[in-house]
Amino acid sequence: MVRIRRRWALGLLLGGVSATALGAGEPVLSQRRTGPPTRRRTPPVQVENRAAGEPWWPRGDIRSADDRLRQIQGYASTTSLAPGESVDFHVAVNPARPFRITVHRLGWYGGAGARTMLTSPELDGTPQPVPPADPATGTIACRWPVSWTLRIPEDWTSGLYQAVFTSTDGWRACTPFVVRDDRRAAALCVVLPVTTWQAYNQWPLDGRAGKSLYNGYTAGGQRTPALRAREVSFDRPYPDAGQPIQFSRDQDAVQWLERNGYDVSYATSLDLHSGRLDPSRHRGLVFCGHDEYWSAEMRRAAEAGLAGGTSLAFLGANSVYWHIRVRPSADGRPERIVACAKTTPDPGEDAAGPTVTWRDLGIPEQALLGVQYNGIVATPQPLVVRSAKHWVWAGTGVADGDRIPGVVRGEADGVSAAAARPAGLDETLLSGSPYPARQGRQRTQSTHVYETPQRAVVFATGTLGWTMALNRRGHRDERIERATANVLDRMVGRTPVRPASPGRTGMETAGQPAVSPGATNR
Repeated sequence: MVRIRRRWALGLLLGGVSATALGAGEPVLSQRRTGPPTRRRTPPVQVENRAAGEPWWPRGDIRSADDRLRQIQGYASTTSLAPGESVDFHVAVNPARPFRITVHRLGWYGGAGARTMLTSPELDGTPQPVPPADPATGTIACRWPVSWTLRIPEDWTSGLYQAVFTSTDGWRACTPFVVRDDRRAAALCVVLPVTTWQAYNQWPLDGRAGKSLYNGYTAGGQRTPALRAREVSFDRPYPDAGQPIQFSRDQDAVQWLERNGYDVSYATSLDLHSGRLDPSRHRGLVFCGHDEYWSAEMRRAAEAGLAGGTSLAFLGANSVYWHIRVRPSADGRPERIVACAKTTPDPGEDAAGPTVTWRDLGIPEQALLGVQYNGIVATPQPLVVRSAKHWVWAGTGVADGDRIPGVVRGEADGVSAAAARPAGLDETLLSGSPYPARQGRQRTQSTHVYETPQRAVVFATGTLGWTMALNRRGHRDERIERATANVLDRMVGRTPVRPASPGRTGMETAGQPAVSPGATNR
């Protein structure tokens, strides 16, 4: 049994503190790690959310594209870019007919969930082929022509964007991308897990050609790990209507952060990999979804940021699990291939070692997170509270043993006595939730927090159900909202923000496409 020690910071409890959520149009106070509060300008995301919004995907839409007929599908030439830079969209339409592209920024917008930024002119759409998989790696990389190029306007706010492709006969599909802010350092940077999105991408889901890092298809149309890809490309659509697997979990976090007025900007896991995202410029990084696939460069950057005082919040589970390499495309464009052999020997092994789990490399994720992946949850379970007097639970009204229903779901993390722990730090387990694992054993989920000597916070929810409890109708829970606010407020030095009224049952993820996010498979 690992002994979990409480940090001296328990004396700094925020219990009983209640504050009104920041008004979208009001000046806010920013408190440095040392020194008095200083007045600053309203964060751009708060200003952006004053604009009128509308759902980015029609509710109840029945004309979502699919991978068997491929009525309309497309992909973007980059996962992220800054204002002034350009992105190409590559779109196939079957049969040939005109189409348009609308670009939407996802956020809160008074509950609408998105804002429409612009619409392209009418474009000519033609069918495009599904290329054969590379015989050595299984990579499927499209070389479709450019359909339209968008230069990002200088006044666009950093965020998670969706390009929606709509044919003249009403078929729709989409692809996500991120607009960064390389000029201004927001207090928090949300890191979207694009490497994990691509790892699970089995386009086309047609029973024949599609491959992901998990499965390929047999001649009879059955998915099997034996025929999976070892490398996957960003030069292809996401399945069916284009929403990556687990995307709705990221969208829940984005809506909650913007609804609560946090000063945030956005980047991707590839930005962390490349150095475009410098953690030292921010007080905290928020990994809001399922963030399983990490390169050595990503991990080094996060650990260096932590050593320098940048906090890390992992709002999902099964994070930092697979070691990957990021490679250029065959024609030399950077960061277009994710490689993960998952077994040895790894033909592409380099100085960072083979692309297997971080545990296999002797550097388990628990050494960074404090917990690590321990199972797939067979049926949703309550999160069972521990250490209720810790500052993370301040103002929630919970007691040890309280059960918050349905929060433990999807995948879960827990403490492994055999794995390395964050070195020399006091730490606290915030939950101890028994759950039946799909693997057939009873296991225990743990939410976890620790603080470094540099006063940085590392928080790991240990469940894929956490962001649903922040924002999803039928799942939203004020106790989870308040605990999350306590963590982020401590990271940024902000006066604690009271989450929305407990009388509200939650806001459905606005404008979510009528396509299934799929199921995590391992």
